[in-house]
Amino acid sequence: MISVKYQIKNDEGLHARPATDFCQTAMKFKSAISILKDGEAYEAKSILMVLCVGAEKGDEIEIQADGEDEKEAIEALIKVLENDNADVI
Repeated sequence: MISVKYQIKNDEGLHARPATDFCQTAMKFKSAISILKDGEAYEAKSILMVLCVGAEKGDEIEIQADGEDEKEAIEALIKVLENDNADVI
């Protein structure tokens, strides 16, 4: 299992479009992927669960991946979060 902490930089947090991008990317991988925030775990392959995270700018989340492509999954998901930030939403 790989786990990485990430601070949300997007001005509007992990809202609809970034959450959709995140979820669609997570679904491309075989690994089990979760988002952890405030002691709660959320399934990263479910758009409803990703939206339920309620991550706002400045919040720290933890992304966990467990499986054969866990490293690639984490790298891709961080890239999605960084790209959404680059759009200055």
